[in-house]
Amino acid sequence: MVALPKVPAFMSVTEFLAWSVPGESRWQLADGEPQMMAPASRTHGAIQIELGGLIRGHLMERGGPCSVVSDPGIVPRVRAAHNVRVPDLAVTCSEYVTEEATLEDPVVIIEILSPSNKAETWSNVWTYVTIPSVREILVVRSAEIGADLLRRLSDGSWPGEPARIGPDDTLALDCIGFTCPLRALYRTTRLAAR
Repeated sequence: MVALPKVPAFMSVTEFLAWSVPGESRWQLADGEPQMMAPASRTHGAIQIELGGLIRGHLMERGGPCSVVSDPGIVPRVRAAHNVRVPDLAVTCSEYVTEEATLEDPVVIIEILSPSNKAETWSNVWTYVTIPSVREILVVRSAEIGADLLRRLSDGSWPGEPARIGPDDTLALDCIGFTCPLRALYRTTRLAAR
């Protein structure tokens, strides 16, 4: 039996970003605690790649500095010294010249909700609302066709509850001018026939 390397009990963002992560797993830092992230299910991964491709195509057609990034490190403003959360996708409209360890100024953050990661996903969402640049947060379900969308209000606050998007609804990410039928995200999944 091979012994796994010891995982530090508490880290700062600086320590986390310099850490030699054990194995091939993805990790995030939640309130100073390194957390290993489970591999994505087939449906989760298919939704991630489909939505990322749709947004990428839209942004390329539109032109400008915006781009979609898969699995970026995001540092929230609250407890910033001890958090690096890793959403499934994010859109930024900031250009960059040198490599960044974390994504600066995301405008859209997307999480794909699996039944096994519900608490972790919503915990991440509530940290994202602390980031001044974020305009929309989309949580896409992987056990059924559906999504929840939080959109920052004109006064800078967030609604108390996300807007529900159903199987026959159109998904609209207003801050980047993106729309598509919600079902398009599920095109290559087992849910597509439902």
